[in-house]
Amino acid sequence: MAADSMEIDDSLYSRQRYVLGDSAMQQMAQSSVFLSGMGGLGVEIAKNIVLAGVKAVTLHDTKLCETWDLGSNFFIRQEDVMSQKKRVEAVCPRVAELNPYVHVDMSSSTLDSNVDLSFLRKYQCVILTEASLSLQKRVNEFCHSQQPPIRFIGCDAYGICVRVFCDFGEEFEVSDPTGEEPKEIFIQSVTQDNPGVVSCMDNRPHGLQTGQSVVFREVNGMEELNCTIRVVSVISPHSFAIGDTSCLQPYAHGGFFFLVKTPKTYKFETIETQLCDPQVLTADFSKPEAPLQIHAAMLALDTFQEQHSRLPNIGCLQDAEVLLKLTEEVNATLRNKASVNTELVRCLSRTARGALPPLAAAVGGLASQEALKAITGKFAPLQQWFYLDAIELVRPLQSLSVEEFLPRGDRYDGLRACIGESLCVELHKLRVFMVGTGAIGCEMLKNFALLGVGLAKSSGEVCITDPDLIEKSNLNRQFLFRPHHIQKPKSTTAAEATQEINPDLQVDAHLNKVCPATEGIYSDDFYSRLHLVVTALDNIEARRYVDSRCVSNQRALLDSGTMGTKGHTEIIVPNLTESYNSHRDPPEEEIPFCTLKSFPSVIEHTIQWARDKFESAFVHKPSMYNSFWQTHSSAETVLHRIQARENLEGAFQVIKLLSRRPSQWEQCVIIARLKFEKYFKRKALQLLHSFPLDTRLKDGSLFWQSPKRPPTPIQFDLKDSLHFTFIVGTARLFAGIYSIPYSETDLSEEAVARILSGVKIPQYQPSEKSIETDETAKKPDQMKMPLNSEEEIEAITQLEDAMSTNGVTPARLHMNLLQFEKDDDSNGHMDYVTSASALRARMYSIEPADRLKTKRIAGKIIPAIATATAAVAGLVSLELIKVVEGCEFEAFKNCFFNLAIPVMVLSEPAAVKRTSIRDNIDFTIWDCWTICGHEDFTLSDFMNAVREKYGIEPTMVVHGVKMLYVPVMPGHSKRLKLTMQKLIRPSAERRYVDLTVSFAPEADGDEDLPGPPVRYYFSHTGETP
Repeated sequence: MAADSMEIDDSLYSRQRYVLGDSAMQQMAQSSVFLSGMGGLGVEIAKNIVLAGVKAVTLHDTKLCETWDLGSNFFIRQEDVMSQKKRVEAVCPRVAELNPYVHVDMSSSTLDSNVDLSFLRKYQCVILTEASLSLQKRVNEFCHSQQPPIRFIGCDAYGICVRVFCDFGEEFEVSDPTGEEPKEIFIQSVTQDNPGVVSCMDNRPHGLQTGQSVVFREVNGMEELNCTIRVVSVISPHSFAIGDTSCLQPYAHGGFFFLVKTPKTYKFETIETQLCDPQVLTADFSKPEAPLQIHAAMLALDTFQEQHSRLPNIGCLQDAEVLLKLTEEVNATLRNKASVNTELVRCLSRTARGALPPLAAAVGGLASQEALKAITGKFAPLQQWFYLDAIELVRPLQSLSVEEFLPRGDRYDGLRACIGESLCVELHKLRVFMVGTGAIGCEMLKNFALLGVGLAKSSGEVCITDPDLIEKSNLNRQFLFRPHHIQKPKSTTAAEATQEINPDLQVDAHLNKVCPATEGIYSDDFYSRLHLVVTALDNIEARRYVDSRCVSNQRALLDSGTMGTKGHTEIIVPNLTESYNSHRDPPEEEIPFCTLKSFPSVIEHTIQWARDKFESAFVHKPSMYNSFWQTHSSAETVLHRIQARENLEGAFQVIKLLSRRPSQWEQCVIIARLKFEKYFKRKALQLLHSFPLDTRLKDGSLFWQSPKRPPTPIQFDLKDSLHFTFIVGTARLFAGIYSIPYSETDLSEEAVARILSGVKIPQYQPSEKSIETDETAKKPDQMKMPLNSEEEIEAITQLEDAMSTNGVTPARLHMNLLQFEKDDDSNGHMDYVTSASALRARMYSIEPADRLKTKRIAGKIIPAIATATAAVAGLVSLELIKVVEGCEFEAFKNCFFNLAIPVMVLSEPAAVKRTSIRDNIDFTIWDCWTICGHEDFTLSDFMNAVREKYGIEPTMVVHGVKMLYVPVMPGHSKRLKLTMQKLIRPSAERRYVDLTVSFAPEADGDEDLPGPPVRYYFSHTGETP
């Protein structure tokens, strides 16, 4: 997105466009940001806003690189320290590398209480980090007084405490406070009353709030409502009042409504005004007073620095008492106050000189999003203070000696000041397995490098795996990658980039998926060498699998994910918390087959239909065709077997494809034209023949009423650009699967018109076949449907014809598969899906979607932005330190945030549940009973061994999906004498199996009680110590 152009580079920004929208992206491309302070927090913000794509950023800093910086600033290197380079000189070229569209320059001029601030007028947003409170006040006053105001953000990170302050002026207008896409909700009824009440179809929740506005469309009967905007008063989750409808026509049927986005204006005050009565965002509701307590403590710290020209010394009790006294004095001046938190103040005093890189990452993500809000007016801004602390992390360390926290002249001095030498050493020794090196993976590796997780000299290691290659769209948020890395493996590239940040890290990069097929690599032995596992994945199934491996191997799992500005973290600790699999996300709602095929009502239906058509024609059919001819290599053999009335699965479909196979570009264009006729004209004519517009259901209501939309046949017109795009796009794809060459000239309107001028379109004849209207019906499998005699005769004739005309050559028995690739605009895949969906939408009078929205839905793209990714990785890394520290359950925090609103909610994980089998016998998901057998060990021996060791005898034993022993099953009692070896038949290298057992209920008639898995070792030597 070049500064002199408003065109957005979709190949780079596609995932972020879905978060911010084009209007905000274009605002950013015209905005300049001034960012002061190149410590850990400053460089984090710089990274995020440059990746986002502002026009220009000026990085400001006056300090020289020190060894200490290596532990907090990921863009400072050892050679920068050795050569006494200025921090801003070291950082600037590396930040600039992140995005070629952003102009990044630097300044090392003095910025103090005397400097003329008029140079700031050329910026739309000013961000200060590592600045004194007095300087922040002065710059803020200047920014606030400008017309229009310069948006101001102040950020500070001192040890375990961080803060963000925002002031965007007296009147800051936000175009879209939430960023949520308005959903179309169908109407069940509207009463003719004062007030009129709207009820949603099928009791769907409307998600509205009183005072919001909705617009109505396609209402029948009460047609005066259409295109009008009404203010809502919520009655229930699925009904609301809209004012007087008593004078309108009675509601008949149909229609839908959606939320109207209305701009909102926010009022901000300066720091000076806000100090005594701060407006704060509460993150952790288990300690609601924390923001005000940190506010007082950090203001006291500002005063301490002004009085002493330094921060409190590490472990100095006298400084801690001075800070505590100052905090009490500050607190007394606050109108909005909480009691002074003595423990927090003392911990802040001890750690203020230190730095927790994950805390900087978490708050840096939030502050960066505020900067983007400041220059775009997109999303609700922070009003006006955000505070976060990591007291739970340092609470157990208060009894340690001061020596633990004192500097040692290395890159970990900042971290050591917060968590102590012993914990630093434990992090160095850590052996971590991280699955996925995409956006979250890159951010996690940055945190590992700064924390010194997995150092070679300490026998630590970070093992990472990801099978994917780097694509251009990754560069917008996977900040370890550069343009010259495109098409290289993510994992190995990320490993090299991480070792540039910290050369001492031991990173072992793999290119594997983690799934049952790779259990030979990621075996129990592999997990036994690990301390913990991190998932940086983008799908639920993979998370579930990794979680199951962690539970069976008793390993902590740190999970996180993002969607747009939303993020979540989940911490899973053996014997303390539930696991990822303990909760089930609701399944994705599937679109009914009949809706997709005949009765679409919203644009998502037409896009999914187009995507399914692509999959069927260009993936499924070529795949079926190729596998058929690999199984049946000779056409003669196939012919003889069909003539002998053998049922060869897929033969009819394959022979039809063979007989109709085109060999020239002109034939591909004709196929495309016939597809147009079939999809967009004949389908509509057939539906209206089967269900005329006046068709009524048994209850007398109209068949064609909301959400069903009657189709209108489309008359082909090559002059219509949408028709032309569909023809060319479809023809190109057919040419692709049949290896038919074509030239650029062939794609011109003249060339296509010339081909189509000779095409005769057969007259439409209505069919009497039934059309599925049952929403529960599944799509029939064409391969499994029995052939009638006419189809068999047709297949034989077609195959004989193909053989007689030399149409059965090896080349003609193969088709190319076109795997759907949404990000390559040259392949025509999105041309086909977009045009097919838009034509179907036109046929059903559905509002069409542009190419960008179609691509998101068809490609199942998850909207993403670097700010949220940085924040989740920072929050997860804080929890990683707690896991290594061995914290109590109460110290751990899961998090959900939405940077758009903004909201951040920290909460305790779900505590592990104990399930009782008998009064004195219970278990959790983390328990695993063990039984050691031998070669002659029988099933009966196994049952007795469980009873003797655990005090209860199993009533049922299952291995995977195989039932080894169920008393009611015929013949199962005889199995008691069989050996476990014979029943399970393990592979030679298999040392054990996990068996599922059940136990008799205490009361007759109740169901059997589940137990923990029982790990059966085939020999005593197989058991791990």
